[in-house]
Amino acid sequence: MSIIQISHYLPYQNGALHVRQLVPEHADYQKTPILMLHGVMSNGRVFYSESGKGLGCYLAQAGHIVYVLDTLGRGLSTPKLAGGERHGQGEVIREQLPLVQHFILNKHQQMLENSPLKQPPTQVHWCAHSWGGVLMTSAIARFDFLQDSVASLLTLGTKRTIKVKSLKKWLMVNITWNRIAPMIARYHGFLAADRWRLGMDNETRASLRQSIEWVRGSWIDYDDGFDYAKAAKAVAKRQAWPTAWFIAGKGDHVLGHPEDVNRMVLECEFGEVKQTLLAKKAGYKHDYGHAEMLTHKDAITDHFGDIKQWYQHQSTSTR
Repeated sequence: MSIIQISHYLPYQNGALHVRQLVPEHADYQKTPILMLHGVMSNGRVFYSESGKGLGCYLAQAGHIVYVLDTLGRGLSTPKLAGGERHGQGEVIREQLPLVQHFILNKHQQMLENSPLKQPPTQVHWCAHSWGGVLMTSAIARFDFLQDSVASLLTLGTKRTIKVKSLKKWLMVNITWNRIAPMIARYHGFLAADRWRLGMDNETRASLRQSIEWVRGSWIDYDDGFDYAKAAKAVAKRQAWPTAWFIAGKGDHVLGHPEDVNRMVLECEFGEVKQTLLAKKAGYKHDYGHAEMLTHKDAITDHFGDIKQWYQHQSTSTR
């Protein structure tokens, strides 16, 4: 099935958030759409390409309408980081994700407004890679509106803390992320991850500082002191979490180590949750690494099919 790619620019602060819409040839705007969010030092292109590669394009070709967000300063969102920006991950949680959620639901309602027999969806599936899953989980924990309007949460390589111990972890996290990255950020006014070949996109100093604190253990909003850990337990007590699926890669030794992924699942106390390890011993073609679970050439014939089937099942079941 062929797909159409459309860029939407949502006015936000002094610029605009870019949302790439991946639309199947015969789009069904009654079907629950999917919103995808990238991690740190990344952008939405981790999910799609102009040539039709990536998990987002794969799911769109299977009939789903997919939306991919570039958070402020990343990807095609404007303006690009230039130094001195004060926004961090808090704005993604409190403002950008709710804004895009409303945009998607309104978009589908508008597409069906002249079809009285068709009902627009009231929920959106959420999907994230790496730290994007932490931001999405935090937003759901904070807002009742999202607890009602998020149909499911699927994450790949998502952890909130890194507690595994190894030489590679010490070099990547303790030295590079906690020490070298802040020095680069002070020099440029932002973390120039692409210039220093640390990642595919850049981070503000605030976002870097806040993620370091959360990885170490704190889960408190840096701006207003909101306690996400406490909120997550309250959501669990009310059984208000959406259906969740946490995917980890056996070859992901640091940034989404399976043990740390499991720790996050236990911390949030998800009710209906599935966990999968992408490993050869589990029947997959490879022991996938952190980025490889989305970018490996075999992913499309391996676990992408499982994800497609999972979304098909979600479409036919109710929470």
